[in-house]
Amino acid sequence: MPLPAKAFQRWLSGVAPDTSTADICRVSGVKRTTLAQQMVRGKVAETTVVSISRAYNINPVAALATFDTYSGLASSSLPPTEKELVSQIATVDLLRAVIVRTAPEGSTGPGQPGLSPTPHATSVKNWVDAIDDGELRHRVSAATGVAPQNYSAQLTANRLAPELAVATSRAAGVGLASGLVATGLVTETEAGWPPGARQAALDRLSDGDLTALAGERLQAMGRTLRRQEQDQEQTERIWENLV
Repeated sequence: MPLPAKAFQRWLSGVAPDTSTADICRVSGVKRTTLAQQMVRGKVAETTVVSISRAYNINPVAALATFDTYSGLASSSLPPTEKELVSQIATVDLLRAVIVRTAPEGSTGPGQPGLSPTPHATSVKNWVDAIDDGELRHRVSAATGVAPQNYSAQLTANRLAPELAVATSRAAGVGLASGLVATGLVTETEAGWPPGARQAALDRLSDGDLTALAGERLQAMGRTLRRQEQDQEQTERIWENLV
C-alpha cells in the first residue's frame, strides 16, 4: 500500500530539510514528474522512499519503519531461516554448484563466480513456498482481505506488493524484512542478513539435497516454459484465423 503523502512530507523534511524537490530528485534518481504525480494522488510509492533513503545514506528498512504501515519493521530482528536463504539462490547458481561438486577435480577451472544478486526470476514464489506450512496463503488472505487467487497471481508474476510481503512474513512468523528482500525492494544487507548468508546456506546443503532442489527448480521452469509455448501457439493460431 502506498504511503500517505502527508506522512511522506514529514519524513522528507527530517531527512533533507531546506532541500528543494529538484535537488532531492536529482540525487535520488526519482523523476520529478513521478514524485509530483504521487504527491497529487496523496500516495507515495515505497520505492520512492527507498531511493531517497539510499541517496541520503539511510537504511531503507529503517526509513519504512517510520511509517505506520511498516512500523513493525523496527522491532523485527529475526534472522532469515535456512529455507529462506536457499530460496533466494537463483536456479543457475544451484546448477553451477551441482556441476562444481560433481565434476572431476580440476575440471571446472580455478574458482567459481559468486551468487547472483537478489531477487531472481522466481524469488518471490520460492520464498513463499519456503515459509509456507500449508495454511500460509489462507492466513494472509484472512489478514489482508486479498483474495487467494489474486495472491497467487502475484506470486506467478514473481511480484508481491511490499505491504503484502510484510503481511506474509508476519503470518509465517519470520523476519518482516525477508519478503522485501525477495521482492527486490531492499537488499540483503539493508534487511540485516548476515554477510555471505546465502552462500553459507548453499554450502551447507548436502549433495543429495542440492541435486534434488536443482531438479525441482528445473521441473518448475519446464512447466512454465511449456505454458508459455502453449500460450504463444494459441496466440499465433488466433492471429492466423483473423488474417
